[in-house]
Amino acid sequence: MSTGDSIPAELADERRTIDNIDAALIHILAERFRCTQRVGHIKARSGLPAADPEREARQVQRLRRLATESGLDPDFAETFLAFMVTEVIRHHEVIKSEYSEDEVVEAIDD
Repeated sequence: MSTGDSIPAELADERRTIDNIDAALIHILAERFRCTQRVGHIKARSGLPAADPEREARQVQRLRRLATESGLDPDFAETFLAFMVTEVIRHHEVIKSEYSEDEVVEAIDD
């Protein structure tokens, strides 16, 4: 079958489902990044580092376990998490650079 031919209805149904899941994933990722942006501001105001290696290690183990339980390749889950964490840390560094020393000190003193 060439791409111009009609495709089986079953394939079209599966593709619609995949498209819906992709849309949901994008919305979930957008919400996750809105939350991590807020975390970045809290960390910046509190003088905390952008990265938290201990939490990241716990998250890797947690997500690997969840992936295994869900029938997803845990190596893929870890790679995906590493990609997100790298992006989050980059965002946190940018946020931190936007705060002045005075804003951080004030937040700590409050």
